[in-house]
Amino acid sequence: MEQLFALFAGFGPWNWFFLVVALFLLDTIVPGVHFLWFRFAAVGVGVLALAIDITWQWQVVAFGVFSVVAALWVRKYVHAGAVKCDVPDLNVRGQQYIGRLLVVEEAIECGRGKVRVGDTLWFAEGPDAPAGTSVTVTGARGTALVVKRSCSRS
Repeated sequence: MEQLFALFAGFGPWNWFFLVVALFLLDTIVPGVHFLWFRFAAVGVGVLALAIDITWQWQVVAFGVFSVVAALWVRKYVHAGAVKCDVPDLNVRGQQYIGRLLVVEEAIECGRGKVRVGDTLWFAEGPDAPAGTSVTVTGARGTALVVKRSCSRS
């Protein structure tokens, strides 16, 4: 064990860059970016240890401080839902039709039927309505559009 410690002590500050490589390899195996922030901390300590001659104990303390600071920074400034999109309902197609006036293609009976949206038939849920009736989409439930009869005046 002492020989291993002597080997690592012989590398000095370069141990931190070896740790960066090891954490990079872990990041490629483990899904996500869990070790990215520790890599930043290890790079910071490696650069600090090369610039200033500090003992390994203080290097470990600096690594802990840098790791905590990196984790807190990520928690404060990087949010899972922070990605903004100009089309928020892109992958929720049924939500895009809310408020649209559609025509019943296959009669809605016992709460289920089909409506035409462009050149596509969608399942519809709502009050019974014969084919040809105008309905308004009020919501989406899975792959079915929730509809209600429209108050269209002729």
